[in-house]
Amino acid sequence: MKKLITYIMTALLATIAISFAAPDDKEAIISKEKAAWQAFKDKKADEFKKLLSTDLVTVYADGVHNLQQELDGMSKTEMKSFDLSDFNVVFPNKKTAVITYKAKIEATADGKDVSGTYNAGSVWHTANGQWVGIFHTDMKVAPQTSPAG
Repeated sequence: MKKLITYIMTALLATIAISFAAPDDKEAIISKEKAAWQAFKDKKADEFKKLLSTDLVTVYADGVHNLQQELDGMSKTEMKSFDLSDFNVVFPNKKTAVITYKAKIEATADGKDVSGTYNAGSVWHTANGQWVGIFHTDMKVAPQTSPAG
């Protein structure tokens, strides 16, 4: 019985410690995500790469990409503006963060207009005390259709 109470108290204290640390960690992840978008928009490849794992994986409608393909896409993209909102950050464990949000962008890629609102998500992982992006995906929000009538 004593062991059970000890385990319960340990779990409770660990949960409390995590809940107090989470707001700062959440803001850090949001800040990193925004910095990655800004570096991409500004075509600052070195800054962009510093935020990401060399093993980055991205998934879009046109396929699965790696870090080099993201960098190649940067040179073909003209982003006039972006606005990120509706953030949600969860920590499945202390070394992993999953962030979801909406991204409203005004941009062209390969000369085609890709402006619109996107649902986006990324996974960040801490390695050597540094958060790095390891996964990203986004998809354009489908236009609302009016009911016929």
